Formats: sequence, C-alpha cells, structure tokens
Amino acid sequence: MGNRVFVVGVGMTKFEKPGAREWDYPDMARESGTKALQDAGVDYAEVQQAYVGYVYGESTSGQRAVYELGLTGIPIVNVNNNCSTGSTALYLAAQAIRGGLADCTLALGFEKMQKGSLGSTYDDREQPMMRHLLATAELQEFAMPPAPYMFGAAGKEHMERYGTTAEQFAKIGVKNHRHSQHNPYAQFQDEYTLDEVLGSKQIYGPLTKLQCSPTSDGSGAVVLASEDFVERHGLADQAVEIVGQAMVTDLPSTFEDRSVISLVGADMTRTAARSVYDQAGIGPDDVDVIELHDCFSTNELITYEALGLCAEGEGGKLVDAGETTYGGRWVVNPSGGLISKGHPLGATGLAQCSELTWQLRGAADARQVAGAATASGVALQHNIGLGGAVVITAYRPAQR
Repeated sequence: MGNRVFVVGVGMTKFEKPGAREWDYPDMARESGTKALQDAGVDYAEVQQAYVGYVYGESTSGQRAVYELGLTGIPIVNVNNNCSTGSTALYLAAQAIRGGLADCTLALGFEKMQKGSLGSTYDDREQPMMRHLLATAELQEFAMPPAPYMFGAAGKEHMERYGTTAEQFAKIGVKNHRHSQHNPYAQFQDEYTLDEVLGSKQIYGPLTKLQCSPTSDGSGAVVLASEDFVERHGLADQAVEIVGQAMVTDLPSTFEDRSVISLVGADMTRTAARSVYDQAGIGPDDVDVIELHDCFSTNELITYEALGLCAEGEGGKLVDAGETTYGGRWVVNPSGGLISKGHPLGATGLAQCSELTWQLRGAADARQVAGAATASGVALQHNIGLGGAVVITAYRPAQR
C-alpha cells in the first residue's frame, strides 16, 4: 500500500437546486476549501498538490477554483470521471501521499449544473455512454433520458430475476429522505411516506421521482496528509486513516454478462470491494456506516449485493428487515445520500468522505451512527460513474 494516508480536514457547501443561490463555482470552491483547511488547521501554503474535479466546465476551471484559496504555484490537476469525479480526485490526492510524492494534498470538487435531466455537451462525436446504452437497449425497452433508463432497467432486471418489488426499491427512497432531515447540507430535508414515494411521478421501470437524485450545485473538499505531517502538526486526534482504496473501470463482464446490472457497474463494485476489504483486513460485517452511490434507489439495492452486505438477489430482504438504517446492521447513507442530499457530480465523492469523517469523529450530530466513533469504527465509501469507474474507500479513526 505504500505510505499511510490520513484525512485531516473536510468541508462542503450546502447542496442547492441549480440557480437557487447567487454563486459561481469559484465561490463554491472558496467556501468548501476554506472550511476543509480550517478544519485541518492547515494553511493553503502547506498544500503541495491539488486535484480538482468537475464534469461540466471549461478547461482549467480547477485552477480558477483553487486560486480562491491562494496562488502558490503548486501542481493543480483537473479531474473529470463522470459521477465518480470527486472520489477520483480523492484517489489521486491519496496516491500522491501513498507514493511519497507529497506530504499534504487537497482534493476539491464542484459542480454548477443545469436544471433538469443530464444531457450531452458535444453532439458531433461519439457519446462515451453509447456502447453501454446500446447494450442496455438489447435487454430492456429503450427510453430517455439515459441515466434513469439504465438504472431503471437494472431495477426491472432485478425484479424479473429475483422477485424484488417496487415497494422494496421505494423503501430506500423513504429511508434516504428520512435520513436527510438531520443534514443541514442536504438539498432536500423532507420526509415522505412509502405511498408518497410510490405515487410520485413515474420515471422508468420501478423508479419514481422521489427515488432519483436531483441535479445540484455545490462543492466539497478534503485535505489529506502523510503520517509524518499528522505527527508534526499534532492532528492524530482528528485524523481519519484511509485503510483501503481501489479504483476499478469496466471489465469484460460489463458487456459479456448480457445483464443491465453488470452494465451499471455491479461487477466494478464487486471487484473494487474485494480489493478494499483485503487491503484493510476487514469484511462487510466489520463496517458500521456506509455512504454509497444511490443515484437511483435501484442502484443502492444492487450495490448492497455487490459490496457483500447480502447474497446476490437478497437486497430486497435486507431492505424489508431494516438492516440498512438506524437500528440495523449498517447505516447506509446517513447523509440522505444522492437521492436527498443532492448530486453535484464533481462534489459527490468528497461530500461522502466528509460525512464519513464526521461519523468516525463522532461529530455527525443527530445523524451520528452508534459504534462509528469508536476505536473499532469502520466506514466505507462507494462512488460510481458510468462509462465507467468505481472508487471504494475504507476509513478508520487514526487514534482514540
């Protein structure tokens, strides 16, 4: 694994509906980055490299964003990896420390999005998701827009194959909206009944509007440090160690399985999870709290199985048993997840890291998960971007 890597500072903005707030991406970056640096007690001058993620924006927007924190001449790398952009920036920032190339790095992500469903920016060239879309259309009736179509189609396949019900998917929407009530950073903070989730606008397959993540504006930032940096600055009490991390892109099985569940990343997740569990010396039963990529409720359920929380096809039973909320075996998406916290693509992975850091520090207030803020506490992060990449990270408190 190389050198040890620690999260020493986190910060994020409140996630907002696009256009709801008068701000631009430099404002977002200044807010999240300043919060993360202040949380770490680190001056920007001590940051040696920065990795800045966004999906919708012009080249070198990363520089323009981070210049709000200072002008020190450090390498700044612009990162774009679809919905896994934020965690890809985190992965690269951690890699620099793990490889001994830096003692302190910054991962920052932001997004200023358009209202409504996501569309393409360039229509004069091959769309990166076209191969996935065509493969999905061979298996389930085609519809637009692409993202809810693909994840809705994966849900339909799960229902056909395992008998999973629309109510089981909807219960995930109920859970995540309920969790977000206690998150001041969440775009939505409203609770809904199961009937309200099921009765909201039909999108595709089992998906209704209240089971889909919205477009969002916002930013997140994380300061990472080496073990030596943590010791020199006396940060052990607040530091959270990255004890396992893996990034996996599409595998042959993505297309060879002739399964929409594979096309939306289940095998990438399964492969990355195995690697992270091996690195950290843990299994799913050791984990207390999970932030996973619930862009749609169907993907949360599919991801339960890919992470090994239950056997394949058993995700619906896990939902019915209440095992993924407070009082259950794991608390999944205590932040409200993408469905309710919001999903500014470049910031999502860093917001997940922020939530888990607060959980392991015991600083999550009304969202606090029992057992997370102990010496044996373990947190797991899962972030996926189709086309495709999965980043999974495991965290433990550095010192208690």
